[in-house]
Amino acid sequence: MNWISNVVRPKIRSFLRRETPENLWIKCPDTGQLVFYKDVEANQFVIPSSNYHMRISAGVRLKSLFDGGEFEEIAMPEVPVDPLKFRDERRYADRLKDARTKTGLADAMKVGLGKLDDLPVTAAVQDFDFMGGSLGMAAGEAVVTGAETAVKRGTPFILFAASGGARMQEGILSLMQLPRTTVAVQMLREAKKPYIVVLTNPTTGGVTASYAMLGDVHIAEPGALIGFAGPRVIEQTIREKLPEGFQRAEYLEAHGMVDMVVHRHQLRETLSRLCHLLMKAPPGEARAALPAMAAVPAAS
Repeated sequence: MNWISNVVRPKIRSFLRRETPENLWIKCPDTGQLVFYKDVEANQFVIPSSNYHMRISAGVRLKSLFDGGEFEEIAMPEVPVDPLKFRDERRYADRLKDARTKTGLADAMKVGLGKLDDLPVTAAVQDFDFMGGSLGMAAGEAVVTGAETAVKRGTPFILFAASGGARMQEGILSLMQLPRTTVAVQMLREAKKPYIVVLTNPTTGGVTASYAMLGDVHIAEPGALIGFAGPRVIEQTIREKLPEGFQRAEYLEAHGMVDMVVHRHQLRETLSRLCHLLMKAPPGEARAALPAMAAVPAAS
C-alpha cells in the first residue's frame, strides 16, 4: 500500500476542494441563459433579462405579500392520508411522504392571515412543487378553511393558484373538491367579502374548472399558462393549429378571460389597492394611486 498516494493526497484534495452549491446558477426556461441565483432571488424570482416569472414556494409567496413578511398560519383540518390505498408504480403514501420532505408542507396549499398595508387579509397559496399543486382532499379543505376564515374575520380572500389539476390518486374524492370549493366561494359572495384570484404558471385542469375562475377579480402573472386541457390535447382534438400564445396570460387578457396581467414587482401594490377599494377602506396613498374613473353618460 502506498500511504502517500492512497491516504495523504486524497485528504489534501478534500481539504482544498471547495464545495459548490447546486443552485448557484439558474437556467432561464425561456432563453436558456444562466443567471446567478442570488440575483434572481433578489428580483423576486423574476429573471432580470427576460422577465420570465419563476415559480416560488408558498412560504415565500406569503411572506412577500404580508406586511413585514409576518402572518398567522391557519391550521388545516386533518384528512385521510391515503383513502383509496392507491398504488401505481409507487404507493401514494410514499409519494406524499417524499413531497412533504421536499417542500416542508403538509400538502399543496398553505393559508395565512396577515396585514396588507394595514388591512387584514386572508391568503391561500398553492405550491406547484407539492405533486404539481394537485387538488386533493387536503387542498380542498384548505380552500374551504381559507374562505371560512375570511368570512369569520371579515377579510378579503386572495388565492394564488398554481396546479396541474385534480389529484388522480384520490379519484372521485378529488373531483368532489370542485363543488365543495365552489360552495366556499359562494359563501364569500353571500358574506360580501372580496375574492381575488392570482393565476400563476401553470393553472390548469380541475382547478381552472372550479375556484380559480370564480373570483371577483382575476389577475395573471406574465406568461402564465392558464386553461383546462393542454394545448397539445386541444390541437389533437380539433385537428387545428392553435393561435400564437394561446392559453397564455396575455392572450386570455385580450379575450376577456382575465382582468389584468400584472408583473410580480407590482403585484403586491395592485392587490393592496384592490382590497382597500373593495372593502371600501382605501387609505390616502391607495386612493391617490387609483386611476381616475371616466364619467358614464346617463342613459337617455
